[in-house]
Amino acid sequence: MAKSDSILVAQEGTYIVNDATEVTKIIEAIVVLEDTVFSSIKIGGVDAKASYISTPATAVKSGAIIRPVDALQFSGVKLTSGSVALIF
Repeated sequence: MAKSDSILVAQEGTYIVNDATEVTKIIEAIVVLEDTVFSSIKIGGVDAKASYISTPATAVKSGAIIRPVDALQFSGVKLTSGSVALIF
């Protein structure tokens, strides 16, 4: 688990997702760049989006930052629509 300040400045890099192809990487944070509907947000290969989005079928608004809880890391993201920046 990276320290908060290294995540804030994206010290380990970023990756922009703007299509419906699943990305499997170790992800410290997800920054929503435009209104986005998630197909999945995975932890340990298991979809956990319902633990992070109260109504998963509704778009998450631009500017939202999603961080895993309990010192975990996201293992994958797949979008239905929109775009996000993955922070490593």
